Parts: sequence; C-alpha cells; structure tokens
Amino acid sequence: MDPPEANLDLVRRFLDAHPEYTDRMFVSVKSRSSASEPALRQSVATIRQHLGGKKLDLFECARVDRNVPIEQAMEVMERLRGEGLFEHIGISECRAETLRRACKVAPVAVVEIEVSPFAYEEETKAVIAAAAELNVAVAAYSPLGMGFLTGTIRSRADLQGDIRSHMDKLSEKNFENNLKLAGALQGIATARGITPAQLCIAWVSSLGPHVIPIPGSSHESRTLENLNAANIVLSKEDLAAVEQAMKDNPVEGYRYQQGHPVWG
Repeated sequence: MDPPEANLDLVRRFLDAHPEYTDRMFVSVKSRSSASEPALRQSVATIRQHLGGKKLDLFECARVDRNVPIEQAMEVMERLRGEGLFEHIGISECRAETLRRACKVAPVAVVEIEVSPFAYEEETKAVIAAAAELNVAVAAYSPLGMGFLTGTIRSRADLQGDIRSHMDKLSEKNFENNLKLAGALQGIATARGITPAQLCIAWVSSLGPHVIPIPGSSHESRTLENLNAANIVLSKEDLAAVEQAMKDNPVEGYRYQQGHPVWG
C-alpha cells in the first residue's frame, strides 16, 4: 500500500464521518520489522498520528527481530504500553518457544500467524497449543491460503502480474500439485452447501475458541461471504473430510520464497 499509512488514513476518514463507530472498532496495527526502542517508538507515534483521536487498541511487533532478543523487545513494548500509548501487546510469526519467553516478560494478548489448510505446519500447531495454554488469542492470517483455496485460481495464468506468483508454493514447480488440495476442499464445500472460503474459515475457527481467522478482501460481496462463515459450525464428519483431504494432498513448497524467514 502506498503510502504505507494509507490504511490508517482510511480508518481515520471513516471514523471522522461515522464517529459512532469509534468505540466499537478494535484497531490492531503492526510495527515495522525493527524491534529497537527508537524504531518501536517511531512506529507508535506514526500510527497514533494517522489514527487521530482513535486509540490504538493493539500494537504488534511485525515478525521477530533477529537482532533484538524477544525479552528486550517485550520490555520496550511493556514500557510503551505503560505510557498509555496503546492498550495491548501482540507479536507475530513467532515459534511456540518464543511466545513462552515473551509471556514471561509481559502479557501478550495476541499472536498473529498464518493458519489455513494450506499452511498448517508442526510449528503452527505448537503455537496454537502454547497460545491456548498461555491464554493468548491467535490471529490467524491468510485463512484462505493467500486466496489459493477459494477456487478462483485455477492456473498460473490467473496470477499474472500478481506478487503471489513469486511464492514457492505457487511456483511452476509446485502449482499443479498444490491445486489438488484446493480442488479437494472445493468438493467438500460444494457437498456442504458453502463456499470454499467459508469452509476454510470455519475450519480455522474449529482449531480452538482462541483462534480468530482474519481473512482479507477488497470486495463487499466477498467480505460478507467471509463474515457469514462465523455462523457455520463444521460437523465431525466435515472436519474429518478436511483432515483427510490435507493428508491425501500434502502441500509442497515454502510458505514464501526459499530462505525467507518465517518462524522467529
């Protein structure tokens, strides 16, 4: 998004026009990648400036800065929170062990990780389990597998000019194999009378009451479709079918490009 703060400006403009939503809206914003105190302070200041009068409910470290120990980053976050600059602390893309270390320093409200049938690694499961134990919510981003599991992407040609075409899972080498999982999930969704997107969101929700899917969309119809997934409860048979589809159609490739850091 250009400029990077454009989304914050949109929130501010909306709330300026509809102030009755100010207290009903929960705003979560991530920092940039550096977890040094000057960088975090600057991030918070920039966010607050663009939000205007809306308070920052949750401030989140974007990924884990490998140059700053998580304990040190958490000390800074807790200090900023204590100054009243935001209400809650979040971290993202961290290992279960890192989450445990962070929680020993200060309360973590949310951990944000990628969760979908397309991204369900052993570390994903470990973070979800640790979060439940530590009373931390999981913000599950990309529950639709970066849109790949919606049934709308059927060939590499559909990704022409799309940044997702550079992802290893959607590379020429892995695309056709991974399309099998998307097709299997679409079959389950059709039999259930729901869309593939709704199936994926409901499946992510089934992983625990602390797991919150956060799908993204720029279309009103798809946003409403995604919201309606909150009313869908998958049966044991539905869940078993999804698990079997994942087992029969294992995903190949890295989540991003090979060598791109994911778990901090």
